[in-house]
Amino acid sequence: MIITPRIGLRIALIVLVAVILQLSFFSQLPLLGTVANLLPVVVICLGLLGGAVVGAVCGFAAGLLLDSVLLETLGVSSLALLGVGYLAGRYREGFEIANPLLVTLLVGTLTIAAQAAFAILQVMLGVDAPISLLVLREILVQGLLGALLAIPVYALLRRILRPALIDDAPPAPARRAPGSPIGTPS
Repeated sequence: MIITPRIGLRIALIVLVAVILQLSFFSQLPLLGTVANLLPVVVICLGLLGGAVVGAVCGFAAGLLLDSVLLETLGVSSLALLGVGYLAGRYREGFEIANPLLVTLLVGTLTIAAQAAFAILQVMLGVDAPISLLVLREILVQGLLGALLAIPVYALLRRILRPALIDDAPPAPARRAPGSPIGTPS
């Protein structure tokens, strides 16, 4: 991904809108006994589109903004989202994403990892919350909901960030040697 000031502004707006949607819409919509968590899905998709640095920075920014708005311990969400954004970006840098089903699988798996990391960090910090097997069920259901959100979110973000994506760049015209006929490349 080529980051220009315009693309940077688009990414910042994507993160801001994702936090606002999470707090105002998705947190009020219970599904299967839990709420869908949009932020890991957006951060993972940004990592899959932009690489490790983009994923990590977006994850940190989204988590810090979320923790600031909710007045929770700063950095807990940031650390969990930074990790999954970075992992998604490293996957994108190492492997080709040829199948949309792969995006769904990656987003679902990394959403589970983000939720598990968040729960572990909360326990390590001594947050008083009941711990039971229901936490594991909630983490798995949020992973499933994240996988369901993956395809529309990935397609929307790919469309918004299309000018910056290297994979979608038009091929460069073939260069011809001086003095050769116009129809034959060098």
